Amino acid sequence: MKLSTKGRYGLRALADLALHSGGQPVALAAIAKRQHLSDGYLESMFGALRRAGLVRSIKGAGGGYVLARSASAISVGEILYVLEGDLAIVDEDGEQTDSLRGCIKRFVWDNVSRKINNVVDTVMLEDLISHCKAD
Repeated sequence: MKLSTKGRYGLRALADLALHSGGQPVALAAIAKRQHLSDGYLESMFGALRRAGLVRSIKGAGGGYVLARSASAISVGEILYVLEGDLAIVDEDGEQTDSLRGCIKRFVWDNVSRKINNVVDTVMLEDLISHCKAD
């Protein structure tokens, strides 16, 4: 499994928002500039994040985006699932339970996918920000 730029950049953008908002709206242009990303690309990602209830948009002068919940209540997994979809490392059916292919899928690939999901589901945006501030 390899995350697309959408997942990687989206996580970076939300981490930037959490780090720089202080509860105030942040313009996408400011995030784009700090993170060296395209405004248009961010707009499409933030549309999906808004529809998923992870961010809110504030209209007007001084507007921008804010987190819809606290950074301690948003997991990295929630962000990635919105932007990437399923994080499974293989995309094949288990087929017959006695087939070698099905056995490998269940024993190896599904196990790895569960562990990946467990990590991203337990790392909160706040944890990420705290860790990055320490660097």
